[in-house]
Amino acid sequence: MIHHLYTGDEIIRILQAELVSDNPGQIGVRDILIDSRRLISAENSLFFALETDRNNGEKYIGELYKKGIKSFVVSRLPKDHGSLQGAHFFIVDNTLEALQKLAAAHRANFRAPVIGITGSNGKTIVKEWLYQLLNADKNIVRSPKSYNSQIGVPLSVWQMNAEHELAVFEAGISKPDEMQKLQAILHPDIGIFTNIGQAHAENFMNTRQKIGEKLALFTKVKVLIYNSDQKDLQEAIISTGILGNIRSFTWGKNNNCDLQIIHTEPEKKTTRITAKYKGEEIQIVIPFADKASVENAAHCWAALLELGYANQTISERMLKLSPIAMRLELKAGVNNCTIINDAYNSDFNSLSIALDFMNQQSRHREKVVVLSDILQSGRNEVDLYGEVASLLEKKGVDLLIGIGPAISRQADKFAIPGYFFESTSKFLAAYPFSNFSNQTILLKGARVFEFEQISRILQQKVHETVLEINLDALTHNLNYFRSKLPANTKVMAMVKAFSYGSGGFEIANVLQFHHAAYLAVAYADEGVELRKAGIKLPIMVMNPEEYAFDTMIKHQLEPEIFSFRALKLLQKAIRRNALPQNKPVKVHIKVDTGMHRLGFVEEEIDELISKIQKNPLIFVQSVFSHLAGSNKPELDGFTREQIARFKKMGEKIAGSFGQKVLLHILNSAGISRFPEACFDMVRLGIGLYGIPTVAADEGKLQSVTVLKSALAQIKQLRKGDSASYNRSFIAPGDMTIGIVSIGYADGLLRSLGNSKTNLWIKNKAVPIVGDICMDMCLVDLEGLDVKEGDEVIVFDENHPVSELAEAAGTIPYEILSRISRRVKRIYFHE
Repeated sequence: MIHHLYTGDEIIRILQAELVSDNPGQIGVRDILIDSRRLISAENSLFFALETDRNNGEKYIGELYKKGIKSFVVSRLPKDHGSLQGAHFFIVDNTLEALQKLAAAHRANFRAPVIGITGSNGKTIVKEWLYQLLNADKNIVRSPKSYNSQIGVPLSVWQMNAEHELAVFEAGISKPDEMQKLQAILHPDIGIFTNIGQAHAENFMNTRQKIGEKLALFTKVKVLIYNSDQKDLQEAIISTGILGNIRSFTWGKNNNCDLQIIHTEPEKKTTRITAKYKGEEIQIVIPFADKASVENAAHCWAALLELGYANQTISERMLKLSPIAMRLELKAGVNNCTIINDAYNSDFNSLSIALDFMNQQSRHREKVVVLSDILQSGRNEVDLYGEVASLLEKKGVDLLIGIGPAISRQADKFAIPGYFFESTSKFLAAYPFSNFSNQTILLKGARVFEFEQISRILQQKVHETVLEINLDALTHNLNYFRSKLPANTKVMAMVKAFSYGSGGFEIANVLQFHHAAYLAVAYADEGVELRKAGIKLPIMVMNPEEYAFDTMIKHQLEPEIFSFRALKLLQKAIRRNALPQNKPVKVHIKVDTGMHRLGFVEEEIDELISKIQKNPLIFVQSVFSHLAGSNKPELDGFTREQIARFKKMGEKIAGSFGQKVLLHILNSAGISRFPEACFDMVRLGIGLYGIPTVAADEGKLQSVTVLKSALAQIKQLRKGDSASYNRSFIAPGDMTIGIVSIGYADGLLRSLGNSKTNLWIKNKAVPIVGDICMDMCLVDLEGLDVKEGDEVIVFDENHPVSELAEAAGTIPYEILSRISRRVKRIYFHE
């Protein structure tokens, strides 16, 4: 279905905008864009230059104009607008409000009923399960992934067109007065309030206020579905008086509920739920045994009953519900490939999101998509795969492997090279996997195609210990520290020591995508590895070794110069490489302000300036120093002395050269505690990875890493039996122990053995007993109901790495940087 084409006059009226354009008659808008990196097609696209605390979309207008975008919504006219011939500028007071106005006007064009979902947890799963339960009968539009914010909701609503018979959108808020804006956009007909929890609690006075704010979404619905067993929610709904204007459909254990839950019977992998509805006893069985799934299924059950579905139909469909993959996974694959695993669902919107994530990866030039049939889209097959083909081509995909009868029938729609197979089994039998080499491979399939079989073959064979890295948490932490900085202060991100154990290229790639200004590595070979993987950001090398200067020059790495010896070695390398006069080597001057590790002291500055000024092939990019104790309040006096010394020395060096020389001294702790010393750039290290080092950052950062392993074996010991090397553990009585597939060669410090710390199974502490071995360790399983293969947590968000470090008598830096490269890294993106 082709989207309605909005004219310039319509946009002016809807946005109440002033238009600056030489030819308003040429304006036509079908697509909206807020991120310059997500452009699919420039034709008929309208870019909203959103302003946030961390960024301003106006910076990307020139770049987008070169790519063919001609229409822009701005809060002020760009200074260079005269040079952008043929561009159209809609000037508004607030670009976010303008985006919301356009989405609200678009929503008003359609009569399809809208289900609006809010709550602290379960919104996305309820939305996706409703889609699974209803899409056999209806053409449904729904929020992509968890697009539920002030920006995400307008983008979701913009998908609506005249062919849709039902819309399911989720809405979330993080502070007061936001939900009214989302209500004005969505105008839901049916409301679902999933539950109330602690998410974003810090921005509300209490739970009652938060519920009241969320209820603003439902002031004009026809019916509100909720669980009346939730005491706070029920009381807030009654006290607000909202039920005086709308009807409710309640479910729960109370006799007064519309859908009264009589009992639930969980088994190993299913739950039978029995309820009373309109005087009759009815049942469903869901293929899940956890409490959260029972709650989510009950919301969906109530919604389908409200929509008039017979319970026999509902029960048949409930049994077929499939889990919702909430994240994309990035893994190392065979033959130096990178695997992006999104093999749990396949629809057009999520395909577009997955392709955007794929295009963020720059390690490999060639991009391969393994795509199954897109099931139950409600669309004509020819049109659907024609649009898929266009999307793949615009996203720069090099090779398509199509799996399924429908995509195979439409093979002629794809201009890019491709292979097509009727089923996954036929693909596995016929395709030579040795053909996959040095590629980024996206697996995107509906669950019934069982693409996990493909994933198992493609991923590297490693042992059961894995380090999971949450790329969204990394981005959150980057943006958190950015929000503390002046607008013009740059961020240098520390990716030394394999990005504190999190993986060099993958982390650097995310930082490059999110416009970090600089990266810093410890040694030249780390920088070379990033260059070979496609990282183009400037890279500072903090410990340039004697024989590495030629390598740094070759790969455009920028050495730290901290002594006259290092300067002399660089000058020799410049002569050896016969550099042209217009290609100087960029360097970063380290000054010693009191840490007394590396760096020039104040008495050496004049001589340093003189030597550099005599060599036109040395270009001073920055001057910096290290703070010795920025995280310790008792050292604040010394820290301020360091900052004062740095300011004096840095400004003297910077003022001796014609170019802009950047100054930087602050680390993660310094950003939060000494904001007056941001200078031109800051160096963000351990805070980026979610480890707070000062009280101000506690609770504000998100944990980036989870280290986990598995129970390899369970053994019974009798009293007096010994375990591990040196008989280091003697059983005090008959007991059960478990052998876990992680040891000191993986990074679990040997000093943590003999009950110094706990690992965690099913959120229960299990002490490490005996000496830790090279490849495994032993834990006490007494009193636990576990089985071989169960997951074992070493550290995660609930059991932070700082606790492990404290038990070992060290710091989180050491724990993270010691995690071996043989531990498989899995990167995921929500």
